[in-house]
Amino acid sequence: MNDQPRRRPAKPHRRPKKDPVRFLAFEALRAVDERDAYANLVLPPLLKKARAKGDFDARDAALATELVYGTLRRQGTYDAIVAACIDRPLREVDPPVLDVLNMGVHQLLGTRIPTHAAVSASVELARVVLGEGRAKFVNAVLRKVTAHDLDGWVEKVAPPYDEDAEDHLAVVHSHPRWIVSALWDSLGGGRAGIEDLLEADNERPEVTLAARPGRSTTDELVKALGEDNSLPGRWSPYAVRMAEGGEPGALAAVQEGRAGVQDEGSQLVAAALAAAPVEGRDARWLDGCAGPGGKAALLAALAAGRGAALLAAEKQPHRARLVERALAGNPGPYQVITADGTRPPWLPGSFDRILMDVPCSGLGALRRRPESRWRRRAEDLEAFAPLQRGLLREALKAVRVGGVVGYATCSPHLAETRVVVEDVLKGRGGEPVEAEWIDARPLMPGVPALGDGPDVQLWPHLHGTDAMYLALLRRTG
Repeated sequence: MNDQPRRRPAKPHRRPKKDPVRFLAFEALRAVDERDAYANLVLPPLLKKARAKGDFDARDAALATELVYGTLRRQGTYDAIVAACIDRPLREVDPPVLDVLNMGVHQLLGTRIPTHAAVSASVELARVVLGEGRAKFVNAVLRKVTAHDLDGWVEKVAPPYDEDAEDHLAVVHSHPRWIVSALWDSLGGGRAGIEDLLEADNERPEVTLAARPGRSTTDELVKALGEDNSLPGRWSPYAVRMAEGGEPGALAAVQEGRAGVQDEGSQLVAAALAAAPVEGRDARWLDGCAGPGGKAALLAALAAGRGAALLAAEKQPHRARLVERALAGNPGPYQVITADGTRPPWLPGSFDRILMDVPCSGLGALRRRPESRWRRRAEDLEAFAPLQRGLLREALKAVRVGGVVGYATCSPHLAETRVVVEDVLKGRGGEPVEAEWIDARPLMPGVPALGDGPDVQLWPHLHGTDAMYLALLRRTG
């Protein structure tokens, strides 16, 4: 007689089930981390490919988009929460594991997905992309996360405001500490304003269209979108906001280049330059850093309405091709060239109006590119500084006496905005330039809270735009 105990039959091996939505979101997060890609460039082709296979509908696309952008925006907060739930330094967690964990934390704390579904879906994703062993680790961590809601976790992991205000805001609002400090310096004021700004950076921006004058109208765009999916622009006469999202590229006016996707702050900058008073001739305009082409397209349309010609210059050839695409079909005279604005091919005094929207840190567009906040370092600004000053100096040489230069950045950092303009005007690091400030505020009619002037700083929490900066300068000698 065999007294050996019977062995329990082994559980049948179950292959993990691949969830196409969460797998796609994971792919996008890995591309952002491994290739320094931008989510707004990586995600659309992934979604298009998934739709082409027929296993993705609009709700799937919306969820995948929320998982990617929500995870990236709240990465700093989620990192702090995960760190409190593990027994090792966060830096020792492999990046793919951390992506699965943070995406799971976002589902638990930042969405309405039921707790059991968020945990089980995240563990299943871990089985597919990480293996069974790491899936158990993901399961253990996420079950600890379920102990509190977001407010409860923030209270546990963020230092008290009274002890370290900047670090508190950095954890609560998921921004690196140095960015919190820089934005606070630029904004000024007390706690309420900076909290509103940081929170606005974590909100999903609206899709805003620009009807290019003479080629399209806001009425046409509203009609194409439908009244239920369209809102008027807040400030720009050319703007229409898409109320419920959707595919702007499906609109005929966008396909034909008569309209384009363009933040309202960007529209205001181009329109203000076009409206600035110049003395005498007004026939030659320059966009000196034209890529990817949104401002250039609006300027070209405005110039054509006055019989003026636009030269759009862009240093990077691939971005110059984007400008060509944006300007295609413009009825007025224009030219797109590949050129470096710090070593320009044009003669001094050639232009009546010039826009220099210079390369910058992009801290004004963190709503759209949330991954930028984790890539940028304070020392990066030092690399931009010589280029920004060089471009502005050359622009002031290229404009004729009585003409106007617009210096613009998509950053509110003082080192990239007013400090650059003041240094160039005072000759710091080069010869002084004979130019005077123009008050830009009256050139944005109806827009409130523009500051003391003469320059203008727009803000996401005050204006619903990217944090665009504009200084207008008239050459006097």
